[in-house]
Amino acid sequence: MEAYLYERLKDGKVRCDLCNHRCIIKEGKRGICGVRENEKGMLKTLVYGKLIAQHVDPIEKKPLYHVLPGTLSYSVATVGCNFRCRFCQNADIAQLPADRQGMIIGDPYTPEDIVAAAVRAGCRSIAYTYTEPTVFFELAHDTARLAHENGILNVFVTNGYMTSEAVHMIKPYLDAANVDLKAFNDDFYKEQCSAKRKHVMETLALMKSLGIFIEVTTLLIPGLNDDKKELEQLASFIAESLGPETPWHISRFHPTYKLTDRPPTPVESIHQARQIGLDAGLRYVYSGNIPGDEGENTFCYGCGKLLIERWGYRISRNVIVDGRCPECGAMIYGIGL
Repeated sequence: MEAYLYERLKDGKVRCDLCNHRCIIKEGKRGICGVRENEKGMLKTLVYGKLIAQHVDPIEKKPLYHVLPGTLSYSVATVGCNFRCRFCQNADIAQLPADRQGMIIGDPYTPEDIVAAAVRAGCRSIAYTYTEPTVFFELAHDTARLAHENGILNVFVTNGYMTSEAVHMIKPYLDAANVDLKAFNDDFYKEQCSAKRKHVMETLALMKSLGIFIEVTTLLIPGLNDDKKELEQLASFIAESLGPETPWHISRFHPTYKLTDRPPTPVESIHQARQIGLDAGLRYVYSGNIPGDEGENTFCYGCGKLLIERWGYRISRNVIVDGRCPECGAMIYGIGL
């Protein structure tokens, strides 16, 4: 299928305008993502309708704690990614084309198939997740449009590397996104992800300005992105540029893929980072990958009342009424609270 968002150049080359790598691709070659190929001067997506994963997940697994809490999200992915994170949690599918000489696999699914499956499963949303949804943008876009026609929300779990053109194109159908802000350190992005931090920050600010609901996630890796000053800067960026109502998830790292020389994140480090976020004025700061931790719960920023109690991805209690704290009446930021 012909790709969206590209420009034909001289000598048969094309420039992909989907993500901020803006790859210039020669005839017969692919972009960094490994799933968009120049075929005789036309850019084609190689993953349209080729799902490598489809599951019914609690929306809390994305994690999205302030979007339709306690509901199910039909979650889909194709292979491929435009980052090369050494700590990739889903490298077996995200890095498949890069690690297996361009291999692309997947089962045939149309947008109609995906939406119908979401309806049958009783899902209130479709999550484009597991791998970077930007690289299967065409499938996500077409599915998202159809999902809206059926009253289903759409959420991206993304590294935030989309161009402004892509964000504007998906905006009418994209209700929410969990965006990774992996560090507040340019060297980290360059050395660990082969990307640039500034583009992620620009995407976050753009999504916020367009009214796309945002939650932010940072995977805390010992010795790489857990510097106290950097975390203070990251928390300040969220509070000042995206608003103190923006939920921030700080997740515990476990050694994986190409980053196996680091230990798991100490629980104390997660607690310290969470406190940094709260001290910066953020109203909702969550600990991740620590089931049963107090930091999984939602508290009222006004009076401190426990509003949503969680254990892992499960909700055991939710006392929010019409989007407000039942104790003090404070409005709780989110969709469908």
